Amino acid sequence: MDTVSRAAGELSYRDATEADVEVLVPLIESAYRGDSSRAGWTTEADILQGQRTDPEGVRAVITSPGSKLLTVERDGALVACCQLEHRGDAAYFGMFAVSPALQGAGLGKQIIAEAERTVRAEWGVSEMHMTVISVRDELIAFYERRGYRRTGTMTPFPYGDERFGVPQRDDLEFELLVKKLG
Repeated sequence: MDTVSRAAGELSYRDATEADVEVLVPLIESAYRGDSSRAGWTTEADILQGQRTDPEGVRAVITSPGSKLLTVERDGALVACCQLEHRGDAAYFGMFAVSPALQGAGLGKQIIAEAERTVRAEWGVSEMHMTVISVRDELIAFYERRGYRRTGTMTPFPYGDERFGVPQRDDLEFELLVKKLG
């Protein structure tokens, strides 16, 4: 696995290793769940409680063939991450987390651009795919401004599997968003 850091402005990027799991899990949790997530705008605290991920889930992303967790550091501190998975002619973008205290400052845009550059360069893919909880209108609008389009293709939320959280409503499902990569 490539662990060479690539600098991009004030951010540096590298592939996560298993040694990063103990820092990555709380980062991901803080961006989506609990009171700490409310400092940012990506919180899911009102629609999901419980965990967003666990050490086993993060470790699986890091160690699975065709998968990586891209870590983002600023001044030596891990501030963001995203999952990239090679799926034929496309890559999947997921597990995207930016520290809540840093959200809204443009980091997300930079990280998505680097993720797209990475999958084109390393895997030669022509599309990036992601799934977003369909009731997350503000988040979907953010991705649409980055060039992603809604497909209307829905996948059921895994109700009853608390590894993905405890739903606070009964209308959750994932929508596939797709972007053609140039």
